[in-house]
Amino acid sequence: MAFKCVSHIKEDHGNQIFGVKFNEFLEDERTFATVGSNRVTVYRCQEDGTIKPLQAYNDANSEECYYTCTWSINKDNCHSLLVVAGALGILRVINTSTVASWKSYCGHGNAINELKTHPLIPQLVLSASKDHSLRLWNIQTDVCVAIFGGVDGHRDEVLGTDFHMLGGSIVSCGMDHSLKVWQLDTSEIKDAIEASEQHSARSNKNFPTLRCHFPAFSTREVHSNYVDSVCYFGNTILSKSCENKVVWWKPVLQLSPDTTPTSSSQPLPPVSSSSSSVSGDSVVALRSLEVQLCEIWFMKMCLNERLGLLALGNQIGKVTLWDMTIDDPIKSKIQVLSHNKCNTAVRHVAISKNGKHIVCGCDNATIWLWDHKTVGDYATAK
Repeated sequence: MAFKCVSHIKEDHGNQIFGVKFNEFLEDERTFATVGSNRVTVYRCQEDGTIKPLQAYNDANSEECYYTCTWSINKDNCHSLLVVAGALGILRVINTSTVASWKSYCGHGNAINELKTHPLIPQLVLSASKDHSLRLWNIQTDVCVAIFGGVDGHRDEVLGTDFHMLGGSIVSCGMDHSLKVWQLDTSEIKDAIEASEQHSARSNKNFPTLRCHFPAFSTREVHSNYVDSVCYFGNTILSKSCENKVVWWKPVLQLSPDTTPTSSSQPLPPVSSSSSSVSGDSVVALRSLEVQLCEIWFMKMCLNERLGLLALGNQIGKVTLWDMTIDDPIKSKIQVLSHNKCNTAVRHVAISKNGKHIVCGCDNATIWLWDHKTVGDYATAK
């Protein structure tokens, strides 16, 4: 496996590119979106390696700064939907199939740092906010299904979140150094999701948003600084902090006797003897991935869970790739992507579903495209 830099482009607003995301709902896996400043742009990776702009949207409010984006789909007509959010705490849904702003949602009391789409129910979108909470939205029926936070929630900004691949739980991380797992397959959450599917805005009835104050699991053992990026890898978790490392670990959930086993409490995948096995009361650390010059916060990693490919950028424009399916911690680091003109912080990395394209957004408003090449491809090109 090898990736080669094939193209780059610079957006004219000149500010940081905070979010990059491929549209995984399209059969053609070449379309991606970026967010930075008050701009949203949709691009396509061309066959010749160039990046072609398709659509661009500017927020009417010049004080908006978008931090994150996620793709969804309208289940009624299969239109592609792009959900974006940022400094003003407003979710905006853009219908990229009709090239129009579709919906907006308010509810958070401060900026939104990350958005994620439910892996099985794409009309459900999760937002993580500076107001110390997470919210689950149904963008098809326009309701806030649930709020996660409060009594035992985060005590500072929530910087990152992710869904378990089966949708049974979410994990969140934040400035309070903590990581929390919240169950979505309890009867209360299931009922709330079902009710949101049946809700109609024309009924003139307020939707009874569920409030979840208590996570199923919480720890501050993994990191000692801001935790700004987290993702599920099977039933294990990868989390990144401002400590020049990514930690691969698994939670030990203490379930009550009357709790039904869930997707996040299923047997964990086997761990090789080469992995470290440092265990505590609630966490088992599997591996630590060391990086360099990755000490500033809000630098997001990306995991292609199907391929086990992990990518993370650093402060000088380099992107490290790991193959998480390789047992040997040394051999799992497969490549460092670098280019002499890419020398500012890489805020976000996106990997296409088929693993053929990697896109990263940088502090100087540049977007870099790396394509997967085999040895044969390189020989043909030469």
